[in-house]
Amino acid sequence: MKTIIASDIHGSAYYCRKLLEYVRTEKADTLLLLGDTLYHGPRNDLPRDYAPKEVTAMLTALKIPAFGVRGNCDAEIDQTVLGFPIMADYSLLIAGRHKIFVTHGHLYTPKDHPVLCPGDAFLFGHIHVPVCEEKDGILILNPGSAAIPKENSPHSFMRYEDGVFRWIDLESGDVYKEYRWEI
Repeated sequence: MKTIIASDIHGSAYYCRKLLEYVRTEKADTLLLLGDTLYHGPRNDLPRDYAPKEVTAMLTALKIPAFGVRGNCDAEIDQTVLGFPIMADYSLLIAGRHKIFVTHGHLYTPKDHPVLCPGDAFLFGHIHVPVCEEKDGILILNPGSAAIPKENSPHSFMRYEDGVFRWIDLESGDVYKEYRWEI
């Protein structure tokens, strides 16, 4: 199963369109959004082609399952217009013998999360910077931001398939990081 994982679209029609082109081209099975989907938030500049209504239309037209978690810039009204779940503070996914704790990163962080076992993963957004590291046996992952990357990182997202996480530059389509996970 091929899952596209993205975070921090922040209402950018331009980057949402690029992301969904990749979803279609790669024939992804699922889209997982890690929060801050429609609104840009008071601390961020407006992203390129800021158009939350367009982003809503693109995401609701998806022909594959989509789900997400709530970011600090998401509101209850966003849930009513998107039509797929985004208001949970976290989700727990099972991948083989491992758990993946999925959250935005503003409530649960890599330093403050529920107990996970060595070999499990903590997947989050929020910081707008790609992350792939192990800490105390826990795999810490962040796809970076689709629309408002920080710390000179690329506009990016991740693809997860068959135990492999790949970070993809949204502008070029190039894989710039890969992690093989023993599932």
